[in-house]
Amino acid sequence: MTTELRRLRNYIGGEFKDAADGRTTEVVNPATGEVYATAPLSAQADVDAAMAAAAAAFPGWRDTTPAERQKALLKIADAFEARADELVAAESENTGKPLGLTASEELPPMVDQIRFFAGAARLLEGRSAGEYMDGMTSIVRREPVGVCAQVAPWNYPMMMAVWKFAPAIAAGNTVVLKPSDTTPASTVLMAEIIDSVLPKGVFNVICGDRETGRAMVEHSTPAMASITGSVRAGMQVAESASKDVKRVHLELGGKAPVVVFEDADIPKAVEDIAVAGYFNAGQDCTAATRVLVHESIHDEFVAALAKAAADTKTGAPDDEDVLYGPLNNPNQLGQVAGFIERLPAHAKVEAGGHRVGEKGYFYAPTVVSGLKQDDEIIQNEVFGPVITVQSFTDESQALEYANGVEFALASSVWTKDHGRAMRMSKNLDFGCVWINTHIPLVAEMPHGGFKKSGYGKDLSAYGFEDYTRIKHVMTSLDG
Repeated sequence: MTTELRRLRNYIGGEFKDAADGRTTEVVNPATGEVYATAPLSAQADVDAAMAAAAAAFPGWRDTTPAERQKALLKIADAFEARADELVAAESENTGKPLGLTASEELPPMVDQIRFFAGAARLLEGRSAGEYMDGMTSIVRREPVGVCAQVAPWNYPMMMAVWKFAPAIAAGNTVVLKPSDTTPASTVLMAEIIDSVLPKGVFNVICGDRETGRAMVEHSTPAMASITGSVRAGMQVAESASKDVKRVHLELGGKAPVVVFEDADIPKAVEDIAVAGYFNAGQDCTAATRVLVHESIHDEFVAALAKAAADTKTGAPDDEDVLYGPLNNPNQLGQVAGFIERLPAHAKVEAGGHRVGEKGYFYAPTVVSGLKQDDEIIQNEVFGPVITVQSFTDESQALEYANGVEFALASSVWTKDHGRAMRMSKNLDFGCVWINTHIPLVAEMPHGGFKKSGYGKDLSAYGFEDYTRIKHVMTSLDG
């Protein structure tokens, strides 16, 4: 007996459609390794159709009042809340994430973020008018940029979709959004929910692979391309977008340093760092992945962290005791395992370091110590449930190690010394610095990095402004 696969479809111009050429790709549940759905493998014709729909809808949506856009986004937030169980189930099937944690830790922030941008829609304004030349008044207008091509990742499919479409739509833009080819289900469900709220063509979803994303970015219609993904993907997007000078918004990789000084509260630091390192199987650009510990407490800290890892559980989505589920796909499982297999002789696996079970893509919570700054696992993003530990002698060396990678998204400092915390937050070259905590995010504060972690901000008024353009209008007072 065979189970009929779910059939996902593109959402273009207010209609659900198969790919124009009928091609599909299989969608796998990473907790089981089994195919549960098919999704369109969209090509140029589908991209053309979605861009045409978004372009046609743009003038009308651009000319809506901020109050109208706010009302629409608030309706979307309410609808997401009302259908939370469906969204959580789709996301869990997409990713293998624990149902309970997805319901408590992801859905509420998503809804809050939509409501934040709903409010931000009514605060978009230029500087006040003024006379800067005799007989002339100048006005600054903030306007939507136009059609936005957006590509979301597989680690947080629902939440990253919200981070993309909510500010864009709040500012008066229209959107063509592509979910990852491995996690399209929750985004297609979002489109179904949004269908009753927004005018046709304002929000469009097309499923597909890298080539689909490339066709979106290279298309002549979008004024802006936004991607959350790998550094490699971000560089390709930036290069493609440069050919017709599109705006680009990039949120890419991370390798967050977690600097623990000798006066830190070790039990609290260990507990919080373990959660921040292993949540979502470490598949988070801000994960507490790279711990730097003062030499005087190094051995004590490593022992405590190894115990915390051993006490951390991974497993099926319906298991209420697990902190995280599987890695997203077999390639990602292979990448994480490869880092451990290639460890240098001076490294020591203190906990984990192996696959869990034979069904699905689960990997044990892992701690690796004895590492040097130029080791592969220190310099490159693992994107899995692996926490590395290095020792440092003083504040200067801690900063040298912390900043000594190509990524610059997030970081944290653990100390009771206020002056030291302020010095570190000033000198850490990262877009976010947490002090005595790691990973909390709020809609009001910006998220985004430097260096190879990309540019542009998500969340906050800064993220909202990224989806606008500035126009100067000057008028003669002589009529």
